[in-house]
Amino acid sequence: MGSEPKPTRISRRKFLNQVVGAGLVVGTTPFLPSGTIPAKAAGADPAQALPLKTPASGPMPPLPAENGWRGPMGIERIARLAPLGHQSPQAVSDDTVQWVQVDLGAPTLLDHIKLFPMIDFGLGSQNYPVRFRVEASADPNIASPIILADCTGADFPEPGDAVSHFPADKAKARYVRITVTRLRDRKFQLSKLEVWSGGKDVAEGCPVSDSVHGDLGRTPLTRVPRGQGEDVSTDNPGNIIPARQWRPVSYKAQAPIGGVRLGDGVLKTAMQDNIDYLLASNSVDELVRPFRERAGMPIPAGLKPPIEFWDTDLPGSNAGRFLMGAGNTLRWMEHPELRARMNAIVDGIVECQRADGYLMAYPEESIFYSERGAYTRSWVTHGLIEAGLAGHPKAFPALRRFYDWFDTCPYLPELLRRAGQGVQGMIANTRTYFTPIGKPEDLQVVQRFFQENYWMEQLAQRDPKAIWQYPYDHPHNYLITSLEPYLDQYRATGATKYWDAAKGGWDLYRDNWLHVGGSIAICEFSSYPPHSYYLHKQTGELCGSVFWARYNQRFHLLAPSEEKYVAEIEKSIYNNGLANQAGSKGIRYLSHLTGHKDTVTSHNTCCEGQGTRLLGSLPEYIYSTAKDGLYVNLFHASSIEWAQGSQNLKLAMETEFPFKPEVKLTLDTSNSVKSSIRVRIPTWASKPMPIHVNGKRAATGKPGTYVALDRAWKSGDVIEFTLPMEFQQTRYAGMDPGFGQERFALEYGPILMALVGKTGGGKGERLNLNSDDLAASLSPIPDQPLHFAVAGHTNHHYRPYWQVQEEEFTCYPVIGTSDSTTTEPAEAGNLALASLGAKAASDSEYANEPGGTARIIDDHFVSAGQEAHRWHSSLDTPHPHWIEVTLPQATKIGRVVIRFADPEGHPVDFDGIVRVNGKDKTIFQESNYADPLHYRATFKPITTDTFRLVIRASANPAFPNAAQISRIELYPPG
Repeated sequence: MGSEPKPTRISRRKFLNQVVGAGLVVGTTPFLPSGTIPAKAAGADPAQALPLKTPASGPMPPLPAENGWRGPMGIERIARLAPLGHQSPQAVSDDTVQWVQVDLGAPTLLDHIKLFPMIDFGLGSQNYPVRFRVEASADPNIASPIILADCTGADFPEPGDAVSHFPADKAKARYVRITVTRLRDRKFQLSKLEVWSGGKDVAEGCPVSDSVHGDLGRTPLTRVPRGQGEDVSTDNPGNIIPARQWRPVSYKAQAPIGGVRLGDGVLKTAMQDNIDYLLASNSVDELVRPFRERAGMPIPAGLKPPIEFWDTDLPGSNAGRFLMGAGNTLRWMEHPELRARMNAIVDGIVECQRADGYLMAYPEESIFYSERGAYTRSWVTHGLIEAGLAGHPKAFPALRRFYDWFDTCPYLPELLRRAGQGVQGMIANTRTYFTPIGKPEDLQVVQRFFQENYWMEQLAQRDPKAIWQYPYDHPHNYLITSLEPYLDQYRATGATKYWDAAKGGWDLYRDNWLHVGGSIAICEFSSYPPHSYYLHKQTGELCGSVFWARYNQRFHLLAPSEEKYVAEIEKSIYNNGLANQAGSKGIRYLSHLTGHKDTVTSHNTCCEGQGTRLLGSLPEYIYSTAKDGLYVNLFHASSIEWAQGSQNLKLAMETEFPFKPEVKLTLDTSNSVKSSIRVRIPTWASKPMPIHVNGKRAATGKPGTYVALDRAWKSGDVIEFTLPMEFQQTRYAGMDPGFGQERFALEYGPILMALVGKTGGGKGERLNLNSDDLAASLSPIPDQPLHFAVAGHTNHHYRPYWQVQEEEFTCYPVIGTSDSTTTEPAEAGNLALASLGAKAASDSEYANEPGGTARIIDDHFVSAGQEAHRWHSSLDTPHPHWIEVTLPQATKIGRVVIRFADPEGHPVDFDGIVRVNGKDKTIFQESNYADPLHYRATFKPITTDTFRLVIRASANPAFPNAAQISRIELYPPG
């Protein structure tokens, strides 16, 4: 591995492509040191001890900073994953002259011009002009131009993610033009163009034109900045809440960190398999190797080579993975070899810790490389916390020394926006605060450098864009790891703004991005609108389900009487944690719900690390304790010992759940103890649940609540109940193209069921019966608990999804007696048909698909989402694109239906325009449109002969110029 990153041939995104189905291109050049660590002033206020360095402002020479992650700090850079502002058409040669310009609307005194590059995931610039001029003029044709910068005499170095500044010296002009005399790969791209005057960007929202198309109107080139600006620096000392003003909010219940023992059952088996998985994965020397390499210590011979990306780009995360799994496990069950390895790994990390406290396995100067500054740091932090809770005496002191370094390190102002997945870095700090060695600074650095006030407001308002269109880094289930810290901030400070944001985020994920079964229906590197619930795209990362379980556990401990949080934890465990575990062989990445399960891996993927963390901590979710008693949350053979005041109590649970619904709880105490034993009545319970104490009915619980049994308990007291488990069906209501509405998921209690057997390549088997009759058609298969035969379908049966391994299956079979699998029949009365004399025209067509324009009005009806029948615009010309239908004569219309061809690249910003008496009239205008399959508009009847659809932006950032439509339909009123 060495002290510098080696060339990377795989990444987390490429791993998704190659192994489970999306590729983070990461730079691999050596890092240039960026400064020294500031000294912490003795006795200083924590807020004042934090670094104050901010990037330079104002005009700078038109020379770029060092490329990407290796460049120095203090240079203005564009935060990653910026929207594409302008892309020129593909030219014949690099020497073709092209330009783009902005109209400021009036002559303006100019201070300076900023050009923002379009960057890739490795922070390298894309198609930045090689030679160009920055010109200004009062004339739109740039007559008598004022040359603000002439970079045509030599090649301009690629800027990476650095913003180029060009002084304007108070030149007065209305138009600013970038004239490119040499292109890079026959085109040029810019993410944003800013023209500064009087301390503000006067180009914001101004119209744009270029040398090929002329007037482009308002485009993303002059867009409003993203919520927290475009710069990578996020230093906001005003966010800090002084510790003396904190009003901590206490948990009303506590998760046990020990004292729970599992009896035989599925959870214990999963934990034992997880131990075997950990012990078979890597040796101690292999896991400690990157720490020793960073410290310059000798490396034993004969070790396995590090795994590409997961070990090389994220050094130390593998040790974090092991410690998360082992440390959690050893709190509940002792295992000598597992403990010995955990101890040796912690000892090895501590041995490599520097005198100033730094202990990560990567050189500190490479903190911006890949996802080290957030992802890897979080994993090692979690691992040391789990090892400390498991009893290793060095773990917490070592972690404290590291965070004394981190909380004053010089990299903080740029970690959120410059380090990959910077949002994930928050959880490491806030979780450290809630350990025996936590300090206020651990939270205050998050408040100052990571807190996103605009985003917290979006979350509190339940704005779905806060999740699926998060404007920095990328939308993902990993955003949950920045919702957790806001909840931690609420607990520590009592500031309700954190609670509002955290609760809003919970509502958004629960209401918009949870599959039936509980897996997270949003991944990365694609578009996942609200309620999309895609089944044939990458969704259901196991790590997302682990984050969701941990997040819900925090809510449960704050509001333990609200059963819904434990219901989410239960689904995450059974339908995701257990379902993605392949015995002791490895852990799956994604929770596929149709076809075949995901590939099993055992090489430190993100889902393995979080998966082993969940599987090792299973006992802590069964019970939670309170000052006055106990909460019984999950149902598994187990026992718990806890202290209530000066009394010690023990409760033993006997059950074979989920295979059998009966549960028996037995109390053991040396003296009679008054206590409140709260029994969960699950949301999925099919009816009210009677609870008996010592054979007599004591209460009846309503589904979705807890029943509190308050009494003086003595040894031998017994609580008994039978969980009302029945089948329940959920109709598929997502956006998977061609996935009809007669498909139903089946659950038995909390358990997601899978129909096992041939499913036609993942398209789903039809059960030829009415959906209301499904439960009655199922019969238990002898000696196979939770396996059910389906009457009339001998080649298929239902079993728990978590028990499926290599078999073909679907969680969404077609259930119905009709052969129709689509809800999109051809509608009568469509006027936009070539057979009725209509004609279609467009601004362009994709060179590989000529003739597509005519397909939108032919007689061949296709449902939405069918890429085989579409109009596709040219890829060489940028948005806006247009396609129109001309009717044979002016006709009254009152409704438009537009069917999209590619759900991943559907129109998101578009206008509908009709021509009335020779003039254009806009009848609808959409921005951030979410439905990836179709658009329907009903409006006041209007007489027209032409309808034009103008597409200003499409969903897929990989093809920012592409516009695609399957069909346009025009209907008369009524």
